Amino acid sequence: MPATATRASGVVTWAASADRVGTGTADADYRLIVHTSVGGSGLRVRVTNAFGDRPLTVDSVWAGLRDHGAALRPGSNRRLTFGGSRTVTVPAGALAWSDPLPGSVPAGTDLAVSLHTPDAAGPAGGHGMAMQTSYTGQGDHTAEESDTNWTRTTGSWWYLDAVSVRPSRAATRAVAALGDSITDGWQSTGDRNRRWPDYLARRLITARTRIKGVADEGISGNKVLADGAGQSALHRLDRDVLSLPGVRTVFLFEGVNDIKAHTGVTAADLIAGYREIARRAHAAGKCVVVATVGPFKGWPEWDPAAETVRQEVNRYLRTSHDVDAVTDFDRALRSPYDPERILPFFDGGDHLHPNDKGMRALADAVDLGRLDCAR
Repeated sequence: MPATATRASGVVTWAASADRVGTGTADADYRLIVHTSVGGSGLRVRVTNAFGDRPLTVDSVWAGLRDHGAALRPGSNRRLTFGGSRTVTVPAGALAWSDPLPGSVPAGTDLAVSLHTPDAAGPAGGHGMAMQTSYTGQGDHTAEESDTNWTRTTGSWWYLDAVSVRPSRAATRAVAALGDSITDGWQSTGDRNRRWPDYLARRLITARTRIKGVADEGISGNKVLADGAGQSALHRLDRDVLSLPGVRTVFLFEGVNDIKAHTGVTAADLIAGYREIARRAHAAGKCVVVATVGPFKGWPEWDPAAETVRQEVNRYLRTSHDVDAVTDFDRALRSPYDPERILPFFDGGDHLHPNDKGMRALADAVDLGRLDCAR
């Protein structure tokens, strides 16, 4: 089956939005550490060449459970295939899902996806700010479970943008968080899975809801309306969210970068963008939850004019009938003494991004029962 035709069934258990992360390297190894949300069988991975300018060949892909560092649990590493072949060539601009892997993967565990690029060159796609250490090497060592030949580290996820499983309950679904650097986890502790979607995933594991999977589709610096730090939320919605298997709900938490950039974006502009995302998500049969824009007074680009736009946007979001539910992240983060500022207890230090405690406060503010809808 051609790479452009493959699609995954099941439910997404991990994802990260792709953008250009560098230049492809021939005969390179990548051991990418990702953290599952929902558990299940039939694991599949999605290789991305969405930002490449030439075909990408990956000739060896393995997946196993991480023990420590780049070392895997003995006996857990298994080869993935694509249409029955060990090698897949993904056209420029395309994606490719692997075949399902026998066996099961637990919820909330570190998975190591190892891949080898024999002749990669040109723009490489992946996720730049992973907040997670992964490992690289030279030559094909993807089948090895030891860490001997994985001698270098990387803070990005290369060529991989999604993982899915088949949960034991057929009704299980996922939520995809579409956002910017706060969703991407900036100012949370690296290598500890303390982004707010990670905390949400831990809540969902034990909750009485069919929403169990979580896809973190945040990009640092991302905007709703304009391309720049990654394609805009409007431009990447289909690939990063709507194409993922098992997604029931789009959770939209973006807008502060549009506001603070001082490019003339008005509240009406942003509201039109939110409405367009909600319309397209609803047309795809998804629920839409939106979060209010958090405080950022003290950030260098804050000024009263930007604050006025933020307040206008939040008034719309709190009363909107264009979405299925609203989560008030502004209220969860703001100081009672100066509601234009983030509470110091939650401040990661730059007056915009929450620390670990703030990330947890965001996840705790989500009404799990409102993640599903009657649509």
